[in-house]
Amino acid sequence: MPSTLEIITSDALAARHGFFTRKGGASSGIFAGLNCGTGSSDQAEIVAINRARVANAMDVGPEALVTIHQVHSARVIPVTGPLTDRPQADGLVTAAPGILLAVLTADCQPVLFHDSAAGVIGAAHAGWRGSVDGVLEATLDAMEALGASRRNIHAAIGPTISQAAYEVGPEFFDRFRDEDPESTRFFVNGTGDRLLFDLPGYGLHRLRMAGVAQAEWTGHCTYRDASRFYSFRRTTHAGEADYGRLISAIRL
Repeated sequence: MPSTLEIITSDALAARHGFFTRKGGASSGIFAGLNCGTGSSDQAEIVAINRARVANAMDVGPEALVTIHQVHSARVIPVTGPLTDRPQADGLVTAAPGILLAVLTADCQPVLFHDSAAGVIGAAHAGWRGSVDGVLEATLDAMEALGASRRNIHAAIGPTISQAAYEVGPEFFDRFRDEDPESTRFFVNGTGDRLLFDLPGYGLHRLRMAGVAQAEWTGHCTYRDASRFYSFRRTTHAGEADYGRLISAIRL
């Protein structure tokens, strides 16, 4: 019998959803746990087993689990049924019941959206680049194209890297300052010329400025808790060859 999956949820979302941790998966070695990343070097059949467990936990078949080829963009695609390929994008929206929208992360923000009045959901992969380029706002726009209203949309950011673990250089700070001088408040001084960036704080700011009804972060840091979360930055610091991907999913 597989070990039990661990699913984090947000009170902000009325739709069936889950931010899955790495617990309860079939992968081993550096991927140990619920690695759902088809782009990783993990065994494809093992990743398929993990994804099937996620679909089962959300009461849909594996074919209903829809993911995309994430490229740190602001592109969002509407989904009306199971996809036969994985288009390059970083956001998904649907008004179709039974479709499980999902994004994969390993430090970037997984953001899930729901307008309960309109019956529209969304999911976005929002790293720093996608956030700056507007993937969160683009997801809201795509939901509104399906009949949602941002004043009714609730959003939740799942496990992501926290400010204490997100050290960046001055050129990174300059990019944000040049884009929006107010965004400098999401940085604090680190060691030497290093700074610490508050990615979830920035994500919440973008969502609230965009006019959503509610936005919250679950408060989980991917870098700090290796037993529950995969982390690209932690893997890089450890000199490991690859890393697993966490999955976050939502359905009507």
